[in-house]
Amino acid sequence: MVARVAPEQLAAERERLTALAGKPLPTRLWGYLGMSGPGFLQGALTLGGGSAGSSLFAGALLGYQLLWVQPLAMLCGVLMLQALAHQTLSTGMRPFEAVRRFVHPTMAWAWALASMVASLIWCLPQYSLATSVVADVGEQIGTPIPPMASAVAILVLTTAITWSYNRGGRALRAFERLLKVLVAAIILAFGAVVWKTGVRWDELRHGLFGFELPRSADGIAVMISAFATAVGINMTFLFPYTLLARGWGREHRGLARFDLTLGLMLPYVLATSLVIIATANVIHPHYDPVAGGRPSALDMARALEPLGGVAGRIVFDLGILGMTLSTIPLLMLVCGFIAVELFGVSPSGWGYRLATLIPAPGVLGPLVWKDWGFWLVTPTSVLCGLMLPIAYISFFVLQNRRGYLGADMPSGWKRVVWNVLLGAVVLVVSCGCALEVWSRLAK
Repeated sequence: MVARVAPEQLAAERERLTALAGKPLPTRLWGYLGMSGPGFLQGALTLGGGSAGSSLFAGALLGYQLLWVQPLAMLCGVLMLQALAHQTLSTGMRPFEAVRRFVHPTMAWAWALASMVASLIWCLPQYSLATSVVADVGEQIGTPIPPMASAVAILVLTTAITWSYNRGGRALRAFERLLKVLVAAIILAFGAVVWKTGVRWDELRHGLFGFELPRSADGIAVMISAFATAVGINMTFLFPYTLLARGWGREHRGLARFDLTLGLMLPYVLATSLVIIATANVIHPHYDPVAGGRPSALDMARALEPLGGVAGRIVFDLGILGMTLSTIPLLMLVCGFIAVELFGVSPSGWGYRLATLIPAPGVLGPLVWKDWGFWLVTPTSVLCGLMLPIAYISFFVLQNRRGYLGADMPSGWKRVVWNVLLGAVVLVVSCGCALEVWSRLAK
């Protein structure tokens, strides 16, 4: 976040974008492909333990029924992020300052603090997921691994990674590539399961376009969890700063829209859909939620049994571990950067480093919430999802502030379209939160 882009590189990029502006759409899209970045980063970070857990539970408990949730959630998130990108790239103003000045200081602080709290809460299931799969690896090799021992080791490792981001280095880049390989391996494995077990096309169509709501409290919780993990409130805080850190400006607005669609939306929808279909094919037909309770990590690993029992479990364990090890440093970075904005600490000093440890209490998740196990991803994601309207309402208001956007504020039919789309997103997210609250009160 504090790295400087070479001026000559940025100037060349702007010239190329200016030249592409008058080209036909296919030529522009092909040209954008080589300059993409922040959207792909968000895509890699979004597909973490929360998204994987929500997709696994959706398929195991409800089959194909919730296939519509994550595409809709990601569409809502991408629309809001595109509005945020337009605002940030048009003005060059840091979003926290924009919300503080042009919406309300209370909303700015609520957005930042909610993002920090969400990062802390989301760390709980990451450690729970990680220790669950590490314990499963221990069982396979005949060496029991205490949950707290693995949790502390993960905390030490992720802290070292987080504090190394300002320095970079070959070791850090090699570690990140390894994590991406592990995540890609589990996605490809679920794709292979779908290929081997087939697709029930009638159920697929109904799951994508039936918009059927679950009837049980657990089913509603899984639905809200899946919605909340698509684009979390802490991601809305981090994303615009990645644009500014790259030196992007007004010329990059078209590139940002392309980047979000290709780098974030399409990979996320494909990956989560594959996980749901594979789990629905293998686990759902034999799963009894009354007799079996809530699925565990071992139950989830059974989704890869068509690839071979031991091989499937190893791929599952390492893939989930890779997701958590890539997500925890992100959550720590978000907290550190929020501290930079709220309290003015230096991003290279000890105040920043200590702020990145705000999510560290998540290491106690395997001990304090050991009975929840793998399921912990659901209630924590629901809690974070309840905070999302704070960010979305702020972005909606900013899109209509001429004092902020000036001549870049949409006008005429474009303003009508933007307001209809963003208003619908706010309504959908708010209704989801209300449904979750109602389901808990009525339980």
